[in-house]
Amino acid sequence: MGKHYFLSLSANFRLLDVLRHTFAFGTRKDSEKLVAHLAKRYHSDEEKIVLYPTGRTALARAIELVVPTNSEIIITSLTCYAVVEAVDAGGCVPVFADVNKETLHYGLKELQAAYKEHPDAKAIIVQNNLGHPVDMKAIEDFCNKKKLIIIEDLAHSAGVRYPDGREAGTVGDATILSFGKGKSIDTIAGGAVILNNADDHILEQPDKRPKLKSSIRARFYPLIGLTARILSYLHLSGVFMRILLALHIVQRSADAELDLSRRCTHWQAKLALRQLERLPKNRPPIRDFFFVRDRDEVLKKLQHKGYYFNDTWYDVPVAPARYYADVNFPTGECPVATELAEEIINFPTNYSKIALRPARQIIKEYEVK
Repeated sequence: MGKHYFLSLSANFRLLDVLRHTFAFGTRKDSEKLVAHLAKRYHSDEEKIVLYPTGRTALARAIELVVPTNSEIIITSLTCYAVVEAVDAGGCVPVFADVNKETLHYGLKELQAAYKEHPDAKAIIVQNNLGHPVDMKAIEDFCNKKKLIIIEDLAHSAGVRYPDGREAGTVGDATILSFGKGKSIDTIAGGAVILNNADDHILEQPDKRPKLKSSIRARFYPLIGLTARILSYLHLSGVFMRILLALHIVQRSADAELDLSRRCTHWQAKLALRQLERLPKNRPPIRDFFFVRDRDEVLKKLQHKGYYFNDTWYDVPVAPARYYADVNFPTGECPVATELAEEIINFPTNYSKIALRPARQIIKEYEVK
């Protein structure tokens, strides 16, 4: 019985991490320390940083603060429904820029094309999908010329550096972080908004704690993930997770609540700070990506070899698929994203190259160049 490898199920949480997370304790001082670290790291002031229970809440708040109401905001066409939801909640309208195969994100050319279609846009969101950095200097110069507000979403890219050497999160008018499961900083839930160019804003931290059920779910999800990984050797992890979903003990991706009245828990702030302080100077992407034909067949072959990589970002342009119809995605404006979503497969970068070698061999058989 070989070793199993995972993209989801809190795959980065080893036993010590699970214990640290499950029994974490924090105080207001821990949240204050996190805010101080974010202020120093992202060149802001502590009075312009707020901690929230989810990344999408932080993004919605950032949009409220720095983008005029009812404005169009250009976002990448390979994204999560949470981003669309946050733009809507922030009182604005999301419009899509197509992507390129090199970064899974729009570059200057794609941004120019989207702006031509939507000349009234007032802002952009830069995601650095899967932690692969965009050419931020070219994008920044275009935004300065067109007076577009830049919001950096670091859900995938905390610690990543742009080609010009600047750290992601230090460029835009606002920066947000997500601490959700599978993100670049992972405490299962939580987020932060950081204002960089908003001199007239002094923000206050919400006083209300997250809902008890949400806190319990976040507390025990790594333990649940560890249990599911163990059960995978008996081929029972799928049944186990479906039962927990039916009982609402765990949530499906993109289902977290957006709530501006609540704060991140102090214990999650403590864990987030610990991870931020340990980021390498130039962090690698959190996932590598490939394009394959017959993706379902590839995933089955991978699973047969012990690689559980079915958690694909993005199997539809705006994931997850159950929300895709609600987005009214403009396939005609974004043909590259539409095509890539049918071919993409992701590998984690937290496993060694030796461990992933058999998986890469399977990919090579089906890879689309």
